[in-house]
Amino acid sequence: MTERNGAHPQSPSGIPLDAPSGIPLGLAKRGYSGVIQHLAAGNAGSALSADELESRLIELGFVEGARVEVLHEGIVGRDPIAVRVENVTIAVRRREAMAIIVA
Repeated sequence: MTERNGAHPQSPSGIPLDAPSGIPLGLAKRGYSGVIQHLAAGNAGSALSADELESRLIELGFVEGARVEVLHEGIVGRDPIAVRVENVTIAVRRREAMAIIVA
């Protein structure tokens, strides 16, 4: 699905509508459950470099194939979020969670 000018149409969140299935974990609401597809640290908008962010996420257990569930959202701006990765609960900022693509 490509527009006449060659650009890919995007959802309001900026995700191409014809992108492979999956959404950034940072867009998921409380109660969402899925599986990590891959990391896209370059698109997160984090203060960390893409390599450093990817490294940290992997160290925390955010690896391909891991099951994740959004357990809780912060009161102000829904940030941070509490996420269960396999059997460990971790709090992450939504902007860092934008690097975790889930389906």
